[in-house]
Amino acid sequence: MRRPTIVDIAKAAGVSKGAVSYALNGRPGVSDRTRERILAIARDLGWVPNGPARALSPNGRVGAVGLVVDRPAGALAAEPFFTRLVSGLESELTGSGTDLLLQVTADPEAESAAYRRWAAERRVDGVVVVDLRVDDHRTDLLRELPLPAVVLGGGSGGAEGLPCLWTDDAAAMHEVVHYLAALGHRNVVRVAGPEHFRHTGVRTAAFTEAAAEAGLDSAETVHSDYTGDGGTRVTRRLLAHRDRPTAVLYDNDLMAVAGLGVAAEMGIAVPSQLSIVAWDDSVLCRLVRPSVTAVARDVEDSGARLARMLTRLVSGEPVHSEESARGELVPRDSTGPLSEA
Repeated sequence: MRRPTIVDIAKAAGVSKGAVSYALNGRPGVSDRTRERILAIARDLGWVPNGPARALSPNGRVGAVGLVVDRPAGALAAEPFFTRLVSGLESELTGSGTDLLLQVTADPEAESAAYRRWAAERRVDGVVVVDLRVDDHRTDLLRELPLPAVVLGGGSGGAEGLPCLWTDDAAAMHEVVHYLAALGHRNVVRVAGPEHFRHTGVRTAAFTEAAAEAGLDSAETVHSDYTGDGGTRVTRRLLAHRDRPTAVLYDNDLMAVAGLGVAAEMGIAVPSQLSIVAWDDSVLCRLVRPSVTAVARDVEDSGARLARMLTRLVSGEPVHSEESARGELVPRDSTGPLSEA
């Protein structure tokens, strides 16, 4: 069915296109009675403004916010974290009549270009920024455009002047390491995400510190790309080593489940010979056997809170950084004491 236009409304109301434009955009030029009649006809026809038209509204907003994710499209589709984050954003935005514009890019330059285009074309009122990087130039760009933005990650002080929703990853990391140490593990490896992500550095520092506190003999961090294939390759190398780890902590659920499959492939029993922990819980961790111990976070709630923060920011309200609940360790069948054999 064809979408109704201003021309359709004008014909139905018997007025000019200019009169319809005045009425729909709350501008003077028509009587109150005519305005009410035009608005009623527009509602009956099911007319809704497009983005550029909404930009002409009295408050200057287009009724949409943006999210750019700089990850390979195939990897993104398989990772539950972003599905849950988008679900949380949508749950809050839908209630306020705001659309979410999602774009996947292949590199940081393409992401920056998307922000510039959105700002120039008035496509969105603001953006949610994820995967904060070391020396992240996006924060400078967003302040210059200017494009209201809130950041997932960062810290209590914000992200270079942008308000953020942050989590105490260090505290959760200490809990995981001391839990593994209490089970008797002394050789632990962490399979982390890319080094250029700021949260990777925070977790790495906390992992090293907690390992020293717990008296581990060996605590190494190796890097992968959050994909199942990446987790598989790294795990094969680790488990093929003569002095293989007795516990592996993965920075996401997808890599952890892939690692579980490699252990089965190589005949290494979980958890008697190898314990596995995933950062971020999901249905994947609960469906595989043995089920995977995980650090559970309410990702949907984080998405909803980010949406509320951005909505307030777009409205001109002061917005400060907020702390979300820290991750909670959920022990399952993939962790246990080392076998004496």
